[in-house]
Amino acid sequence: MNTVLWIVQLIMAGVFIFTGAGKMLAYDKLKQVAEARSKGKPIGMSRGLAAQVGLLEIIGAIGLILPMDLFPPHLIVLSAAACLGLLMILGSIYHIRRQDSAVPNVVLFLMALLVIVGRWPHSPVSGPMQ
Repeated sequence: MNTVLWIVQLIMAGVFIFTGAGKMLAYDKLKQVAEARSKGKPIGMSRGLAAQVGLLEIIGAIGLILPMDLFPPHLIVLSAAACLGLLMILGSIYHIRRQDSAVPNVVLFLMALLVIVGRWPHSPVSGPMQ
């Protein structure tokens, strides 16, 4: 299960670094593509907001693959996955309001949920009470 979780985390990190960098560094291209897909509807996201979302995605991606635990086990990974999952819920709402497909957001949310459930600390099973 650990290998599957690492694969999911690496895929998510790659996607979020790529999309986050696109939002931060190529806003004009992002705006053109989004408006072309939605038949000329304005993107509804300022350059500043796109940069903030992109920065959050990159920080979350780094948190997913950070190898060290400075706090209780997997706290950074759990926090990063939870924040990215919340970001995907908000992204789904944004895309549904624009009448775009929210499927990528839903898939990434489910992947974040898998990481949260898989990395959640398990307490050792104790025997019967004596």
